[in-house]
Amino acid sequence: MSTKASIAAGDTFHLYKEELLSSERRSVFLNLEKPSSYEFSKETFNDQIIESLTIGIPSEVLDEIAIRWLKYRKLQGAFGGPVGLEWGSPDCPYP
Repeated sequence: MSTKASIAAGDTFHLYKEELLSSERRSVFLNLEKPSSYEFSKETFNDQIIESLTIGIPSEVLDEIAIRWLKYRKLQGAFGGPVGLEWGSPDCPYP
């Protein structure tokens, strides 16, 4: 059995992880509604199949996803300065 644990959501996206009762959580999933463009390709090279997915995401949406991801992972300290109320920190009152 699994359940979706939301990390961030907006009008056109949902970033989440699946929590499986019997296994370790590793992957994070991004659901995009109405992407500006997308392309799926499948090629064969040296008898191996290479799959690729390219999605166009508006800059503002990616900014929102990135800030929420940094807060969720508590990575704001990796981008300089002390960890506190700076933009992007989990304690920052701004989204």
